[in-house]
Amino acid sequence: MTAFWSIQTSKAMANPKAFRLKPTKRPQRFFSESFRQGKVREIERNLTTVLIVSREYEVSPTAVYKWLNKYSVLRAKQVRQIIEPMSDSHKIQELRKKIQELERLVGQKQIQLEFKDKMIELAEKKYQIDIKKKFGLEPSSGSGSTERTTDGQ
Repeated sequence: MTAFWSIQTSKAMANPKAFRLKPTKRPQRFFSESFRQGKVREIERNLTTVLIVSREYEVSPTAVYKWLNKYSVLRAKQVRQIIEPMSDSHKIQELRKKIQELERLVGQKQIQLEFKDKMIELAEKKYQIDIKKKFGLEPSSGSGSTERTTDGQ
């Protein structure tokens, strides 16, 4: 009788239907006609792309293409927009990356500058000489007077 029980439980445990997650249905959303027309205009002006609109508003790309078919001025004139150039949002992302890289470089240069200043300061203390030129102070007296002329007198 125990063998029968173990067969029954193993079948129940191996049932993949028991582990399936039921998809949760998202509430249906409605985008106004003016909103859809605005997004189509942005796509036509290359301010954004179909993919960015679909990700940003959680809409399928197919739905965005349907908006384009319905509201596009270029589509009505039978003008094809074959190449989708880099959008403003993509340009902004690239510029932000460049800013981060430049800020990183500035930080590195600042650390190097502080390191060199500290090394100069330590060398001045150790050897008791002025290495760094200090502007705004009167020049040092040097080795003596400079009253001598070029003719040897």
